[in-house]
Amino acid sequence: MPRTVPRFILIPALLLACVVTGEFNARAADDAVGHVLPRMVKIFGAGGIRGLHAYGTGFVASPEGHIVTVWNHVLDAEEVSVVFDTGRRAQARVLSAEPQLDLAVLELVEPLRDLPYFDLERTASVSPGTRILGFSNMFKVAAGDEPVSVLHGVVAAKTNLAARRGAFDIPYDGPVYILDAITNNPGAGGGVVTTYDGRLVGMIGREVRSTETNTWINYAVPIDELRDVVKKMIAGEYIAREKKPDEETNPRRYRTLDFGVVTVPDVLFRTPAYIYSVEEGSHAQQAGLKPDDLVLFVNDELVHSVRTLEEELGRLEAGDQLTLIVRRGRQLVTVQMPVEAKN
Repeated sequence: MPRTVPRFILIPALLLACVVTGEFNARAADDAVGHVLPRMVKIFGAGGIRGLHAYGTGFVASPEGHIVTVWNHVLDAEEVSVVFDTGRRAQARVLSAEPQLDLAVLELVEPLRDLPYFDLERTASVSPGTRILGFSNMFKVAAGDEPVSVLHGVVAAKTNLAARRGAFDIPYDGPVYILDAITNNPGAGGGVVTTYDGRLVGMIGREVRSTETNTWINYAVPIDELRDVVKKMIAGEYIAREKKPDEETNPRRYRTLDFGVVTVPDVLFRTPAYIYSVEEGSHAQQAGLKPDDLVLFVNDELVHSVRTLEEELGRLEAGDQLTLIVRRGRQLVTVQMPVEAKN
């Protein structure tokens, strides 16, 4: 008759295996945190308008200090401040950007040397169920030499992104990792997701909602989708969009603010011309414009974006009549405003 192992022997053995596995994972995670934190930066730039945060996250992608982050309103300044893990501060500016990927690369105004950085050739592609770590300066937890926040999580799925920011869809609709971790927070965009041994998996995206469920999405763009563009940007080989001749000769006589209109931040190549707010007592308010109206036409000219809206207003002259056609819900509304001479 075969001998059986008593249960009271098996249970301690299983407990011991769980304890050993837990200790191994904890040690691996600790090693990963120690490896990743010196390669993270805190970014401080534009913001503050109607609650827009003025801080973000990035990661170092070269020994000279090139920083990869998301392309958003925080970078809407000539220079931004970056703070390294040691607390050292430096000024940086946008070297290049690719709005279709929600991607930007910054260069330091005064280059540094031999900085810890992520080698973009030593990364990881992971599958659902993989345990991950998320690193970001969410909620501006770190302002000086404090470390960025670290989250534990799991890759829930890999799928194409279908999301929107505010009232309009974002341009990136490529592959993303959906995360079982709360990474969708102010300031987290531009952070990183790594494996438990510290290999770079992806970049945490901006705060967005699903176009299908209207729920917040915790996601990261796989580094495989960004690597080649980032390398070209750093090498100076990326070809940015050239300015149209009209962009250099437009007189820019009037702007949206001259009529009391504040549009959503112009952070994409084709940010739809949604109205963010209308100033009290302005011509826009008197004409009946409202927040969330989408400007479609200016004096019979089709408006593709916030940028083209500003271009069309820039051509106006005192004494003209400004006619806008906006979409409000499912309706088209026409409003008219006088173009008055500036003081």
